[in-house]
Amino acid sequence: MAQRNKMARQFRKFASARMPAELSSAGKWTLTFVLIGIIAGLGSILFHYLCQVGLHYFMDMVAGYRPPAPAGEHHLLPPTTTSLNRWLLLVLPAVGGLFSGWLVYTFAPEAEGHGTDAAIDAYHHGGGFIRGRVPIIKTLASAITLTTGGSGGREGPIAQIGAGFGSFLATRLKMTDRDRRIMMAAGVGAGVGSIFRAPLAGALFAAEVLYRDPEFESEVIIPAGISSVVAYCLFCLVFGWGSLFESPDFLFRNPLELGPYFVLALVLVATGALYVKSFYGITALFHNWGIPNHVKPAIGGLCTGIIGFFLPQCLAFGYGFAQMALHSQLTVPFLLALALGKILTTSFSIGSGGSGGVFGPSIVIGGAMGGVVGSIFHQIMPGVVTEPGAFVVVGMAGFFTAVSNTPISTIIFVSEMTNSYHLLMPSLAVCSVCYLTSQKWTIYRNQVQNKVASPAHVGDFFVDILQSLHVKDLMDQVKKVELIPQNMPFMEFKRYFARTKQHYFPVMDENGRLIGIFSSTDIRSVLFSQEIEQLVVMKDIATADIIVTTMAEDLNTVMAKFTTRNIDSLPVVREDDHGILIGMLNRREVIAFYNQQVLDMKDRARQ
Repeated sequence: MAQRNKMARQFRKFASARMPAELSSAGKWTLTFVLIGIIAGLGSILFHYLCQVGLHYFMDMVAGYRPPAPAGEHHLLPPTTTSLNRWLLLVLPAVGGLFSGWLVYTFAPEAEGHGTDAAIDAYHHGGGFIRGRVPIIKTLASAITLTTGGSGGREGPIAQIGAGFGSFLATRLKMTDRDRRIMMAAGVGAGVGSIFRAPLAGALFAAEVLYRDPEFESEVIIPAGISSVVAYCLFCLVFGWGSLFESPDFLFRNPLELGPYFVLALVLVATGALYVKSFYGITALFHNWGIPNHVKPAIGGLCTGIIGFFLPQCLAFGYGFAQMALHSQLTVPFLLALALGKILTTSFSIGSGGSGGVFGPSIVIGGAMGGVVGSIFHQIMPGVVTEPGAFVVVGMAGFFTAVSNTPISTIIFVSEMTNSYHLLMPSLAVCSVCYLTSQKWTIYRNQVQNKVASPAHVGDFFVDILQSLHVKDLMDQVKKVELIPQNMPFMEFKRYFARTKQHYFPVMDENGRLIGIFSSTDIRSVLFSQEIEQLVVMKDIATADIIVTTMAEDLNTVMAKFTTRNIDSLPVVREDDHGILIGMLNRREVIAFYNQQVLDMKDRARQ
């Protein structure tokens, strides 16, 4: 009892000494992520205002086009009475592309395209660093592109606003690259989670979108969660609570419905492949075109306007049409034209160098294709597929999974956006099929395969891998060497040295036990001093302060010993008796063994 009380007192003393420091650190980090959430939330509010005002003055007042809004959003300004003018719809995206291109390529060329991919690249290759001007230019350019008819989503600019502030704050506070990456990713999650009213999905998305494999950046989830909740609350305080879309209370009750859902998955995979191929095919076309970059978004906007002349529903955001599809208010031909036209307008608007996100269009395309499949099966087997709108919800999730390799966060995203949680099972089934059959392509080109392949984790995995390996794993690389007698005259050693390629020489006593070691570098002072070489024995040259290793020691410790004295070879001795030499282990063999282990891990990851 006395012993237990003593241990309890020691623990309380230890805890009281550490707790203030730990609480202080936790409080500092929480405050940091709350601040990122506030800035991301304010950025979402500002960008939403810009988009609403731009749509009112450009699309409504100028061209007379008033697309429907999703149930969770309302027009901030009353609609005008301007009649629809398709000819203005044809040229308006080109005008917007001209201004957007001038902004981007004059002030921040890295703000072109969809911003989430740029944030992914900064995470893996840039230490989380984003130039301070990029979020500002991205916001303005995206607002111009999207409100003049360009097809894109809001998550790209919002992701860069949050990511840019997280990066800026980490830089000003002189934090490490690791901390900057985490803060940048938290900004991404906060921005995306707030603008789409899906805070949980925003946090998971920021951690999952970094990799092609179904892998999460675990150190990002909690920070992104804090920032995302704060940003979401700010956004909803201004624009109202609730989900982006309103959907009926869809239920999954018939296992036979999984058959049509499986067909939907295959349709989504094929459509996703078309989307990615179209997007990057047009991107490559404009990239290789030998005209000034400033003009390219205008040409892409003109191509978008031509499509919009015939299919106005493919311009701007298109969320309102996804809302109508949820209530089965659109025909199959209309939905099919919406999906295919949206693929082309998004490819031309963003692939030409315009600015916008790719998540928003993916939701519309996936929802439209889900509506097509659901409506067809409802006509064929109305007793099994009773609600075509349910296929719209699952189609949104499955399509974005097929093009982004983010199955988990996408399922949560769509569930939060549509407030339709009863479709989690069919969504999981469809997203699993879509993910497994579409891993060859992704709309996020800067995703890496997994943590092993990420430059951001090179140092982490170097230590992790070396700690999991031991000297006994390199037994075939431990070289047998000759022990030099401690009383061997230096003149005799010179004759031995002339015929050996050995660089490190263990020294033994009369009982054959290891007592010292020297290298070929250590003999230079004697080798070029002929007046003393007759008097020297090898014990005089050897150092008795020997750094050794054993079979049980991990390779991370071994590498640390190599660097302690900048030596290239270590004696391997018995664990129970350091005087008995087993052999010598070279630094080069350890590094080669590590490199082979990394290659093997990458090969296994690709299989």
